[in-house]
Amino acid sequence: MSSTEFFQTVLKATPLFSDLSDDHIHRIAECAKDMRFNAKDKIYAEGDPADQFMIVREGRVAIDMETPHRGVLTVQTVSPGEVLGWSWLFPPYEWHYNARAVQDTKAIALDADCLRARIERDSELGYELMKRFSAIMLNRLEATRMQLMDIYDVSESTRPSRNPSAVGV
Repeated sequence: MSSTEFFQTVLKATPLFSDLSDDHIHRIAECAKDMRFNAKDKIYAEGDPADQFMIVREGRVAIDMETPHRGVLTVQTVSPGEVLGWSWLFPPYEWHYNARAVQDTKAIALDADCLRARIERDSELGYELMKRFSAIMLNRLEATRMQLMDIYDVSESTRPSRNPSAVGV
């Protein structure tokens, strides 16, 4: 099995990509490489260039942020089958959070330049990826929101309405 075929198999088994066409999976797989991190390794830091995103295959990765009064705050933990990173899609292509391996971790890294070139040529692939990464961003925003409400001890009765029409974002 070639490395591209291996990556295609892994991508197809990933919920984010499971319903993409074989052609789109192949194009994405051509941008993939295997990565390994030891527990406690920094994977990226806020402000670093977002030159790839990853799909965790084994292990866990903490996404965190620095807070002025509480130090490092874990916003979310990424587990096998989940995606790490969305900042590769939007200029200036810099990470908005920090990421570190909580456990020894294996991941597939997808090169951002390679993928951006493919989605520039294939608007259908670009639209499919944008839909999927929009959901990841919304999830990350909600996780951050919940953490910040806990930091500032916002009770349920004073939390903002969950009515989408009442949200100014």
